[in-house]
Amino acid sequence: MTSTPPEPVDDPREDSSHASQAHDSTGRIGPPAGVLWGTQTALSLQFFAIGEQRMPIDIIHALGWIKWVAACVHEELRLQPPALAAAIAAAAEQVATGAWDAEFPLSVWQTGSGTQSHMNVNEVIAALATQSLAPGAQAGVTVHPNDDVNLGQSSNDVFPTAMHLAVTLNARAALLPTLDELLATLTAKTEAFAAVIKTGRTHLQDATPVTLGQEFGGYTAQLLLCRQSLLTALDGVHALAIGGTAVGTGLNTHPEFAQRVVAKLALRLGLPLRQADNLFAAMAGHEALVAFHGALRMLAIALNKIANDIRLMGSGPRAGLGELTLPPNEPGSSIMPGKINPTQVEALTMVCAQVMGHDVAVGIAASQGQFELNAYKPLIALNTLDSQRLLADAMRSFARHCVSGLEVNADRVDALLQSSLMLVTALVPHLGYDRAAQIANHAQANQLTLREAALALGAVTAAQFDAWVRPEHMLSPAAPDLSQPPA
Repeated sequence: MTSTPPEPVDDPREDSSHASQAHDSTGRIGPPAGVLWGTQTALSLQFFAIGEQRMPIDIIHALGWIKWVAACVHEELRLQPPALAAAIAAAAEQVATGAWDAEFPLSVWQTGSGTQSHMNVNEVIAALATQSLAPGAQAGVTVHPNDDVNLGQSSNDVFPTAMHLAVTLNARAALLPTLDELLATLTAKTEAFAAVIKTGRTHLQDATPVTLGQEFGGYTAQLLLCRQSLLTALDGVHALAIGGTAVGTGLNTHPEFAQRVVAKLALRLGLPLRQADNLFAAMAGHEALVAFHGALRMLAIALNKIANDIRLMGSGPRAGLGELTLPPNEPGSSIMPGKINPTQVEALTMVCAQVMGHDVAVGIAASQGQFELNAYKPLIALNTLDSQRLLADAMRSFARHCVSGLEVNADRVDALLQSSLMLVTALVPHLGYDRAAQIANHAQANQLTLREAALALGAVTAAQFDAWVRPEHMLSPAAPDLSQPPA
């Protein structure tokens, strides 16, 4: 029995059969019926039918907030009639809060200033504002996407402002809280594993003992450094390009517009926003986002190390290290019953690899500013927001479905510890390096325990060995007890 495949959904970028008779200034056709967007969006769908990735919705929401605050400020400065400004502000707030997400279909691969998506937002807000004015005294008024919604603004300053705003909102709402959740989970394991003494490893070879709590404490410290780096970089992202208009001079905007916009936006969203000290730099360069994504890359590097350590300690369960038992997220492999793979680790480390790749793309894109504009803005926005989302989601999944459920295989941990030849390091202060090395080599060559080898060579007495080679005394700096000379 075969099933009937679903009917294909038309891609509006490929379909002009439903176009209305509205035309733009060039005489080209306008949008299909039943949508809020206008001719400029319709043209973008036609000319930038590239890939499946849409402009990130976080950018659309940020543009909505910018249009909201711009309308409010225009009313304050008496640049727009109160009814018009209020209609634009109300429509913009609807866009900002996600009420019209389906009206933003454009590919992220468009003009490097983000103009197509910016105008998409302007057109939707203009249509909504026009509709709200129609029943009242303003009937017959048509709100213009450029003259009214975009008053005193340019894609060149609005879009980078939206980039910074979207990144800031995402960091506060998702990335940092999720990082804090993982930190809390690791801290709990640090405390739970504080007394578990195990074999340390360097170069993937046996080394002197550590506690599992010390290892997990190291993971926590790594992530705390990453968190501080993110916060430091985020401070630069709080600086906004708004007010620069086309090239950074602020042409066609009110002298008080930008400062009022930033202040009101900061108050509404509860963010420490400020206008960039130099608008030319804010529009032509994107060093703040390069630095922030660099902090994301740093976080990805740390997470990759942590995840791989847990993967290795959980290897086995019988032919690997087997020191940790990872919680199962599935019944087994597709062919081997009962086989529990480190799937959360694999998902997280794949995300880390993707973020590292994004960082390369962001760096290349940011290097492509020419004169008064960097024209790779959508790429920078896409990769930065995608990195944030991936890291936040992966950290949450890793914390909840892996780290929180980790269990210690105590017998295996102790067996590996007791068999480690590197416990011989405790004998170095008493016997010297060369004599200690002789014991270790003899043990390895003859398949003896370290204790057996030391006694066979007559290097120590049994009492001396038992007094000197104690893993619990090898976990921190301490002056050795040299009161008992070697045999």
